[in-house]
Amino acid sequence: MTMEMKDSGSVVLTAYHPHSPARIPGMEQSFVRDSPPSHSPTSRKSLPRCRRINRMLSNESAPPPAFSRSNSQASMDSTSMEDFWCEVESIKESSEDGPEEATLLEFKPADEGELEAEWLQDVGLSTLISGAEEEDGQALLSTLTRTQAAAVQKRYNTYTQTMRKKNKHTVRDVRDIFGTNDSSPTFETVPVSPVPSNGIQLPGQKPVWKSVSSNSCLDCGLDKGSPSITEELSYEVSFSESVMVLPKTQEWPKNQRFKKEDSALPKFIVRKSRFGLTEVGDLSPEDMKKIRYLSLIELTAFYDALGVELKRNRAERVRGRENGLFGVPLTILLENDQKKVPGIKVPLIFQKLLLKLEETGLETEGILRVPGSASRVKNLHQELEAKFYEDTFDWDQVRNNDAAGLLKMFIRELPSPLFTVEYLPAFITLVEKISKIKLQLQALHLLIMLLPEANRDTAKAFLQFLKKVVANEGKNKMNLWNVSMIVAPNLFIYKGKRANQQEMQAAATTAHIVRLLIRYQDILWTVPSFLISQVRKMNEAAINNSKRQLMFDKGVRKLLRRKTMERERPERPEGAVTFPPYLQSDIPEGVIRVYAPLHSKVSMAIQLNSQTKAKDILARFHCENSRGSSQNMRGQIQSLHEIGGNIGQHCLDPDAYMLDVYRANPQAEWVIKPKAS
Repeated sequence: MTMEMKDSGSVVLTAYHPHSPARIPGMEQSFVRDSPPSHSPTSRKSLPRCRRINRMLSNESAPPPAFSRSNSQASMDSTSMEDFWCEVESIKESSEDGPEEATLLEFKPADEGELEAEWLQDVGLSTLISGAEEEDGQALLSTLTRTQAAAVQKRYNTYTQTMRKKNKHTVRDVRDIFGTNDSSPTFETVPVSPVPSNGIQLPGQKPVWKSVSSNSCLDCGLDKGSPSITEELSYEVSFSESVMVLPKTQEWPKNQRFKKEDSALPKFIVRKSRFGLTEVGDLSPEDMKKIRYLSLIELTAFYDALGVELKRNRAERVRGRENGLFGVPLTILLENDQKKVPGIKVPLIFQKLLLKLEETGLETEGILRVPGSASRVKNLHQELEAKFYEDTFDWDQVRNNDAAGLLKMFIRELPSPLFTVEYLPAFITLVEKISKIKLQLQALHLLIMLLPEANRDTAKAFLQFLKKVVANEGKNKMNLWNVSMIVAPNLFIYKGKRANQQEMQAAATTAHIVRLLIRYQDILWTVPSFLISQVRKMNEAAINNSKRQLMFDKGVRKLLRRKTMERERPERPEGAVTFPPYLQSDIPEGVIRVYAPLHSKVSMAIQLNSQTKAKDILARFHCENSRGSSQNMRGQIQSLHEIGGNIGQHCLDPDAYMLDVYRANPQAEWVIKPKAS
């Protein structure tokens, strides 16, 4: 069977904003100016808008537009997109009855060189602009692969050339940073051959693979019909290094269409290495910040390798409401909610709407598609704003379709789109310019890694709910494509004055993006191991830099000498550094001491062998402490954590081989505690 989509075409997309009729600038160039003629106003009024659009886009009423490029066109037959346009009409009607408040997102044209400067700042390399010698920037540069280094150098070259033309200020020569005499970086980069996920090549050891099928996470009738293609994904080598160079003369096939059948999507097998898999919530916030830096560099290098321009929007951020539920920025909403529930990651109102639908609405026929009463939804909206935080709102009065309407309203009324204004063009480009679904998925994976924490956690909760909706297709009649069509205009929408073939193209593209997000979400929440490898190297470089600075700081050396003389204990070498107790203990090679604060036996020394897994250590603690564990631990899922050394904090996969992890980070502490929710 062929893939679900061999290619796709040029599309136009803007961020949907409930009070902004304007298009995002810079995203209309994909199309030539000619467009199919529209029907007269008189004939348009005779049918509901969602049906008028489909009739207008049918073969009988409008010929396909001529495009000036060779890219294939992402298209669907008009009848398959009717749900999309009915949802657009429903959104329009609800917004007309909504509040008059205007929270406009303004888009400013970028001056020459500003985009490159912003890019360098966003990847944590603002020191290249300021000229400061900061350790974090040096540590980041030292971890880059060949393609990543080339992407950084390309942007920095453009920035310096522009600044010299403008003659604003003196900028550092690229050769001062990369140590080159030409345009090619020659500094040491990360090897491109497969390496373990910790970034350290272990001699004489071959990785052991374990298959993890994304299909096991979504058993929702996807195997109907002929079997899907199965492909393998690897996280050991960066995506940009793995891209095969295409011949310059190669063009994407023309006139390809999306296949809406769920079985047309390939199944991907993720190879689990000896270090296991890591989800986004398994790393510390500090390390996830570095993952975001590296993801943007890798995404840029990946698009460069494919010959695709990575476009981004420059939005003038406008502060939204500071109180209430709807139309409030996610960060502010979470700050308010965390005063009531510390540590919460998804807004309370969003969680409650999802819970309501999961408890009573998953089997409702047409859930998400069949709109609730506009007047009831409006009244419920107002009542929620007044009573939600007082815990006096009666949820029993909320019908399932009305709850679905409130859920979609919450997403639409966010001041900034859930997938951020800046990278909406990149989401569209991955379908518009990249034909292979595997490459689309890799680009989408990096874009998910780029999301701010609040956006990513909220999107994860939403997509998990949508997966449950699709899983109940037998009763609610909502398959993967149906759900994707309904959700797409709430996340992305093309805001034109008239519906034409271009809008049809955008509709199919955005629905396909949502379909990929739902279908492969468990893959998307996994942090690629090559990025974790680079984070480890960054941390190691930062530690080494700090040690060198400390050892050569005369003031610190004098202070340490004085303290040594004052205390009654054996002399310590001049310039000695105090290390944590877990680094001072004499533990034999291959033996780790595991701490379990919530168990009756709080620590245990464990001899590791080549087959010891994290789950074996957990089982041993559970066995020896099953009767005497504290009340706080009972009912909680315990996980083994790697803390310190070359990682901030890392919740280990139960299938991780501990000897490999230990050799990757011998200075870590090992702690058993509940996994962060």
